[in-house]
Amino acid sequence: MLALEAGEDDASTLEARAAAAKRSTLVSVVVNLVLTSLQIAVGLLSKSQGLIADGIHSLSDLVADFIVLFVSAHSKKDADADHPYGHHRFETAASLALGLILLAVGLGMIWSAVLKLEHPETIARVHMVALWIALAALIAKETLFRYMLAAARRVKSSMLVANAWHARSDAASSLVVGVGIIGNLLGFPLLDPIAALVVGAMITKMGWEFGWEALHDLMDRSADETEMKQIETTILGTPGVMGVHDLRGRRMGDMILVDAHLDIDALMTVAQGHDIALEARRRVLEGHRVLNLMTHVDPWPPASDHSGEALA
Repeated sequence: MLALEAGEDDASTLEARAAAAKRSTLVSVVVNLVLTSLQIAVGLLSKSQGLIADGIHSLSDLVADFIVLFVSAHSKKDADADHPYGHHRFETAASLALGLILLAVGLGMIWSAVLKLEHPETIARVHMVALWIALAALIAKETLFRYMLAAARRVKSSMLVANAWHARSDAASSLVVGVGIIGNLLGFPLLDPIAALVVGAMITKMGWEFGWEALHDLMDRSADETEMKQIETTILGTPGVMGVHDLRGRRMGDMILVDAHLDIDALMTVAQGHDIALEARRRVLEGHRVLNLMTHVDPWPPASDHSGEALA
């Protein structure tokens, strides 16, 4: 077996991902702190349940942002005795936490909106200022989403992608809230709690999806089939590799751990086979999101096929 440590390129990738996470998340913290304060305060003063719900959603973003900051500081740590494969699954755990937060917030909003709809006489007329705050929140959150998604794609971080789409869900919820407020102002008061109900359903759905995906990754779900095919092609393109079988890959945060059996000419020396496996590993690590490639060298043709021929 060959189990080799990742090189300097892996370290620089991890540092870039951590820096991007910290930078984009700090921007998100500032935006969400301002929005949370404005939305909840104005929502209470203007008597808009939808705006208050949107403010609580922004508050959940603040919690999510602090989780991302915590994880980005820990996921880049080197492997140690307790974590021989590194700390990459901190990112998966963070995605699971984000999903659970969204799920809890969404269900809470649904419950609150249903109670309002059961007692429509308690729905107050909303003040015009609530609409302006909802529109400002929509613009701010959509802009934040585009910024965070660009940063996430640049460093290929699923955790940052999850957090970016969390911001997009906020933008969508602000749009729904704005429509609800407009309806309330036009004399349809039920539209405000209905908007809060829709926002809650959107958040609940997104929370379930993020949590479910993260849970599968924590259970060593196989890597994407297309990506594994690409890795196989890279290995087969290595001079000296005559075939590959028992190729397996599992997610480790945003990276992949890969195992492969390489078919090498049976007449080669152990040293020659070792060098070929090293070259295959180098190509895979450079060309794909692979944390490590563990290889097993198999003689080709198998021993039963070359009838006792002497090894060179």
